[in-house]
Amino acid sequence: MAKRHGKTYALDSMSAFGGVELDLPASGADFLVSSSNKCVEGVPGLSFCLCRRDALLATAGWARTLSLDLLDQWRALERTGQFRFTPPTHVVLALARALEELAAEGGVPGRAARYRANQAALLAGMRALGFVEYLAPRLQGPIITSFRYPAEPHFDFATFYGRLNDHGFVIYPGKVSGADCFRVGTIGRIFPDDVRALLRAVEICCQELLAGGGRLFLSARVLTKVNGQS
Repeated sequence: MAKRHGKTYALDSMSAFGGVELDLPASGADFLVSSSNKCVEGVPGLSFCLCRRDALLATAGWARTLSLDLLDQWRALERTGQFRFTPPTHVVLALARALEELAAEGGVPGRAARYRANQAALLAGMRALGFVEYLAPRLQGPIITSFRYPAEPHFDFATFYGRLNDHGFVIYPGKVSGADCFRVGTIGRIFPDDVRALLRAVEICCQELLAGGGRLFLSARVLTKVNGQS
C-alpha cells in the first residue's frame, strides 16, 4: 500500500528484531530500525538501520542534525571504516558477543522458541492464579503479555507492583487502549525457570497482602489458590 502511494516504508523493530522471524525483502520495508538490546540481548546504547541502498541514497539533504545523518554516517563507515564520532566501544563489543550467542542458540528461530516457551509458562501460571490476559490467544505474541486488573474494585496495582519489586521482580505498569492492565515481558536472557520464579513471587505477594490486611483483593479463584485450598 505504501508503495502504491509512493511512500517510504520504515519499520520499527525495536522489540522484535532477533526474536521474531522476518523476511526483510519480502516485507517491502525500505528501512528497519532496531537496537543492540531487547531481543538481540546486548546492552542499550547502539541503534542500527537495515535499509535499501536506493532508499538511503534518496535521503540526501533530509537530515536536520549532524549526529543523526544516517547517510553521512554510512558514507563515513564505507570510506574510513570508523564512526564519525567516538564510538561506544563497550556497547559494540557487547553487541558482537550477543550476536555470537544468538547464532549459538540457533539464530532467530531458536531464540523465538525460547521466548515462546517463556510466554507459555507465564500464561499457564497466571491463568492458574486467576489472572486474565488482555489479548485473544490468536493475537498474542511472545514478547510481552498484558493482563487485566482483577474485576474487584479494591485491587490496588501500586501495592502489588511494590511487593513484587521487594521480591526482586519488576513488571510493566500502564494501560492498554484505555483498559486497566499491567504487562509482563518474556524476552531477554531469561528462561522458563525464571518465569516460574516470578509466578512464585506473584503467589507469595498475594499471600502477604492477604495476611497483612493489604488492599489487594483478588477473585475467589486466586484466594483459594494462594491459600492452598484449591
